[in-house]
Amino acid sequence: MLIPIRHENMSARRWPVITLALIVLNTVVFLGTNSTIEQQAAQLGPVKARILSLAAQHPDLTMPADVQEFVNTVREHRPETWKEFQHPSNQLENLLGTRSDSGDDPEELQDRMDSLAAEYSKLEASSILDQYAFIPTQRKPLTYLTASFLHGGWLHLIGNMWFLWLAGFVLEDAWGRALYSIVYLVAGAVALQFYAWMSPHSLAPTLGASGAVAALMGAFLVRFPKMRIEMLWFFSFRVRRFKAPAFYLLPLWLLMEVFYGSLFGSSSGVAHWAHVGGFAFGALAALALRYSGLEHKANAAVEAEVSWQNDPAIVQATEMLEKGQLDEAAAILQPYLATAPNSLDGWSLLQQVYWRKNDLAASREATTKVCALHIKARASDAAWQDFEDFRNGGGENLPAATWFDLARIAEEQQNYDRALAEYQKLAAAYPNERQAMMSQMAQAKLYLRRLNRPDEALKLYEAAAASKTPHLDWEQTIQAGIRDAKEAMGIATAKPVNATA
Repeated sequence: MLIPIRHENMSARRWPVITLALIVLNTVVFLGTNSTIEQQAAQLGPVKARILSLAAQHPDLTMPADVQEFVNTVREHRPETWKEFQHPSNQLENLLGTRSDSGDDPEELQDRMDSLAAEYSKLEASSILDQYAFIPTQRKPLTYLTASFLHGGWLHLIGNMWFLWLAGFVLEDAWGRALYSIVYLVAGAVALQFYAWMSPHSLAPTLGASGAVAALMGAFLVRFPKMRIEMLWFFSFRVRRFKAPAFYLLPLWLLMEVFYGSLFGSSSGVAHWAHVGGFAFGALAALALRYSGLEHKANAAVEAEVSWQNDPAIVQATEMLEKGQLDEAAAILQPYLATAPNSLDGWSLLQQVYWRKNDLAASREATTKVCALHIKARASDAAWQDFEDFRNGGGENLPAATWFDLARIAEEQQNYDRALAEYQKLAAAYPNERQAMMSQMAQAKLYLRRLNRPDEALKLYEAAAASKTPHLDWEQTIQAGIRDAKEAMGIATAKPVNATA
């Protein structure tokens, strides 16, 4: 059994109010409904079984419209169950503790049906599951919302809330509270609808936040694909810990849900197709928010709000920005940043000011500062987004040191193709800078140790050795790399000879 316990980014810029509120609300609803649901199910189950037994064995009996609809649904969509109830002695009746409803007196049978129908209507009207859980064959608009806040047991609740916390608070921080709330609520409804499409004849009440939580997992995969998740692995009475990127773990979980959904459908007691539908919706929603620019706007709004709590200059500049007084905002921020050059809030705000002034050159320069500060803070996803903003704003080459650090992040995330591409562009853009030679060495190391291409590594090590950039401090490392590359290629290297006097 695998259980996620944390991931690399267990922090946020502000309190995850919405995520915490969802967890509290789900828990309160569970505490207020769980025992009642169990009692109502114990009462309503036998009544439904008796009605089906009577209706199956005596089709001439009349029933109220709601009872008739229930019977018709079972007869049409569950023919195997219906056949079992048609026989006086059947395992299903014995399991439910009901007795055979065979008999010859029509009036007595009708009286029995009337009594059961009245009890059914009374119990159904007060049943939490029938009124607020999602039933594919009896879909009610309200249940698309309410079903996501009901749970069937403590393990069901705790599992969903733990996954909600792990994926939810970082997405709330990235998207802002409004977008995050909308995606969560819509995802729950979409997941239930997808389940209804895949299991249209299911009579079982569907409940739980797992569809919406699965959507957060899909969004997490799109938004933080390289983030490493720490897992606990229980096997053979042993416990192991390991870490793996989201792009390994989450697709595997999705494939398992597709497999179980295809194999068991709705008979397993778990709405696997709701998980699949939610996951797909969450991934698509994350892509839509990113490429529509809504995520960037929401992130900027969060930065501005957090800034209000920091420095008077940031507060004042934010006020000017909101009023459209861009020159005044820039006049406040420029001297502030001269004294506080590492203020991420200040540079982010100045970047917005220049962007709104359509001063693209100044905006790009501010963006490079923001990118460097995000790299320093190890906020890799934010740094890559800054790089994209820089390119979208017409920028070509980041400062060499910032660009090199960004390429190293790609290498650490095992995105070797991206790392090689950025190292190559950096070396071409700054041939006389020290970072160009370091980029050649970094490429060579990747080719030699990760990609098993010693011929490419040798070319790059030799190019670094021939670099006009002073590199005495790296000479020993370069020569060692040349020897290793040649050995990997099977090229004999001369051994040093001990000199004697």
